[in-house]
Amino acid sequence: MKNDRMATARSKSVGNLAAVPMSTASAPPSRARKTPRVAADLAIHGAVPLFAEAVHVGRPNVGSSERFLARARDILESRWLSNNGPMLIEFETRIREKLGVKNCVAMCNGTIALEIATRALDLRGEVIVPSYTFVATAHALQWQEITPIFADIDPGTQNLDPDAVRRMITPRTTGIVGVHLWGRGAPVEELAEVAAVNNLRLMFDASHGFGCSHGGTFLGNFGDCEVFSFHATKFFNTFEGGAVVTNDDRLAEKMRLMRNFGFSGYDHVIYPGTNGKMTEIAAAMGLTNLEDLDDFVAINRANYGAYRDELRSLRGVSMLAFDESEHNNYQYIVLDVTPEFPVSRDRLVDALHAENVLARKYFWPGCHNMEPYRSFYPHAGLVLPHTNRIAERVVVLPTGSSMHPDDIRAIVSVLRVLASSRTA
Repeated sequence: MKNDRMATARSKSVGNLAAVPMSTASAPPSRARKTPRVAADLAIHGAVPLFAEAVHVGRPNVGSSERFLARARDILESRWLSNNGPMLIEFETRIREKLGVKNCVAMCNGTIALEIATRALDLRGEVIVPSYTFVATAHALQWQEITPIFADIDPGTQNLDPDAVRRMITPRTTGIVGVHLWGRGAPVEELAEVAAVNNLRLMFDASHGFGCSHGGTFLGNFGDCEVFSFHATKFFNTFEGGAVVTNDDRLAEKMRLMRNFGFSGYDHVIYPGTNGKMTEIAAAMGLTNLEDLDDFVAINRANYGAYRDELRSLRGVSMLAFDESEHNNYQYIVLDVTPEFPVSRDRLVDALHAENVLARKYFWPGCHNMEPYRSFYPHAGLVLPHTNRIAERVVVLPTGSSMHPDDIRAIVSVLRVLASSRTA
């Protein structure tokens, strides 16, 4: 049956969701055993963990099992499992309609989508990217022998800084890959201006940004193209999958050829390609989850409001805010642990892990501090001061449809104990 909490969330007005208290009856059961009150109650000091089972940052959202299984039966009965089947065609249509874009080219995963988009744009030489992102953004370039050049971020938005991009342009630069970090739009207008002045291609990694907007326009409509990830950990998933969306018809047709070995009809190969196709069962999951998308967002927004209220009085920890005038998916609860907080970010994460709360140090330590880039650019940190500082301070907390309000209160209680004792 459909998750009762999702049904309750749907009945609330979106405008009030940030402050909606989810009742115990309509929410999943709380997994918290107890709430620590003093340092001795912390699991790192030998106490029983707050949670008997691990609480993950990105536990998958799952829509109606009945509707998904009905689609799965249709797939099995048709015996059309892949190769641009009816589920895939419907899925691409629904994505286009949702985002208001002309073309959606669904792929087997977001990384392959990045690689195909990169090749379709004929990027080569050097391409400027942020280091503060998931490493796949850089790997998609390096895998194709393109040199990722890391530019610094704006510490306020944590997105790519256009001035930093300008400083990294060389005669070998052919493109820019912006990232809509946390689902908040990158500075698309400024980056578009930089790209135009320097004759560069511009694409965006929108892995965090499905259903989010910038200036009232859904992400997916900017640059030459934008890439989404529909991995299981994303708030909207297709089990595993991704897509490139674009308003450039010629670019879209090129990518459709590339994802299917370059075939144009039976036995007619006209372009070099690979196997990047999304399967029918993944498209079926995507269609099912699209139908429940508003519920997922409503739950995320309620959790965001609950965390915000619980953390409001805690000094030394600030929570990343979303612009309420835009569409947001509220997928990430992002904390900036400042030097004012009594314990370090890493000590905070260790304490939460001991309680079975698997908070994450996104995107630590930055791509420039990972291999092979650390060996390629041993001094990259000198031009990435904001990236280094943010990477050392950010922690991401669990959210999603599996979270109960009591779970959120219990998680924040650990931070309160840490804040009250320098020896915690």
